Amino acid sequence: MGVIGVQLVVTMVMASVIQKITPHYSFARWLLCNGSLQWYQHPTEEQLQVLAGKQQKAKSKKERKYNGHIETKPLTVPKDINLHLEAKSITEMDTRVLHYFPEYQWLVDFTVCATVVYVITEVYYSLTNPRNEMNISIVWSLLVLIFVFKVLFSLTTHYFKVEEGGERSVCITFGCFFFVKAMAILIVTENYLEFGLETGFANFSGGAVQFLEKQGLQSQGPVSKLTFKMSLAILCGFIGAFLTFPGLRLAQMHLDALNLAKEKLTQTLLHVNFLSPLIMVLLWVKPITKDYIMNPPLGKESIPLMSESTYDSLRLWIIIALCVLRLALIRQHLQAYLNLAQKSIEQMKKEAGRIGTKDLQKMVARVFYYLCVIALQYVAPVIMLLHTTLLLKTLGHHSWGLLSEPSYMSPKEITEASNSVKSSTLVANESKKLTVAQITMALDGLQNVFTPLLFRGLLSFLTWWIAACLFSTSLFGLFYHQYLTIA
Repeated sequence: MGVIGVQLVVTMVMASVIQKITPHYSFARWLLCNGSLQWYQHPTEEQLQVLAGKQQKAKSKKERKYNGHIETKPLTVPKDINLHLEAKSITEMDTRVLHYFPEYQWLVDFTVCATVVYVITEVYYSLTNPRNEMNISIVWSLLVLIFVFKVLFSLTTHYFKVEEGGERSVCITFGCFFFVKAMAILIVTENYLEFGLETGFANFSGGAVQFLEKQGLQSQGPVSKLTFKMSLAILCGFIGAFLTFPGLRLAQMHLDALNLAKEKLTQTLLHVNFLSPLIMVLLWVKPITKDYIMNPPLGKESIPLMSESTYDSLRLWIIIALCVLRLALIRQHLQAYLNLAQKSIEQMKKEAGRIGTKDLQKMVARVFYYLCVIALQYVAPVIMLLHTTLLLKTLGHHSWGLLSEPSYMSPKEITEASNSVKSSTLVANESKKLTVAQITMALDGLQNVFTPLLFRGLLSFLTWWIAACLFSTSLFGLFYHQYLTIA
């Protein structure tokens, strides 16, 4: 493994940017504080008393209980009060009170830096095509996925802490549902869903057996196929549970954003954005997309429109374009969420009775205080899809080219090249210590175990699964909010 060189410089620069610049110039903070989002302030008790026709000072009535203690009676106002909330733009000072704002800022800013590192690394590899350097953008993308899972786990545990409301039961139910769904999907033949898991696992098992034999160990494989698929199904169950409430929330924001959109173009983009996970899911269904696009039925002869490698590159581009579209529409969805404060007031006016001033203020303020939670539920799945796709391209040795044949090598050619690099490295470094050579041979041997075929199958399935979970939960949320909730 050679010296990282240019990639190390890029990494150090981005680490300095994260440490020195993002606290002052944050992209995550700009998304909220660029003046495009309006939030609603809760009314004060004095304002509520004036609207309710009570001009006296803001005092609460007191009544004496039978045991001699004095209890404070909360102030109440009629629910049909003529109240109109005041809207104002979000400022940096306002973000200090938002729940999960540090987690939101760190995740978005780190993702931006990791994406920049990936783009620079891809340009560097396309210009120099190094053979003995580690692609450091893989580490950045893996860190992004770790942070995303950490944030989603934290949000999910927050729902588990709520004793009332049923959120815990919803997470458990959807987690079990997605676990069973994953087991059913994993037994589907690759004639319909072409992930390449079977080929990748067979390549992984064969490489692992050869590696262990070279180390003097006898083994039939590190893990059985049943254990591999069962572990993958358990992981899929957790991913489905983590994406349950993001999907349900997206459905509600989608409906509210459609009501706010006035232009036909914006409404069309919102519909495409909502259906984007379904489009991603269909990209791996062979009879619907791949077979039809590559070999369309044109009379008696079928002329292939593109090669298999070109279709793989096109699939990557489509996923990235849909992720960019979802990120571009974040303002419309967050504004639709913030408008829930005024929507709740309008709904309250239709009810009879009275409401406490404290309860009314909490009802309005709660919407703004949980803005970053909603923002994380919106951007975290997109970040997962984006960087899983980037890892699929890099670790799976795909190409970005659409018009020409890809320059990447097949797994067999990669293995032969790694063996030649290994032998030339050992010849050039005969004077080095034997232990260093053995470690180098062991690391090179691991490259024959974790091959691009394994990563293609595994990352293709995970990318497809994330999109499938998002579409399933958002579709259920759309049905729930449109047909089951009482308007």
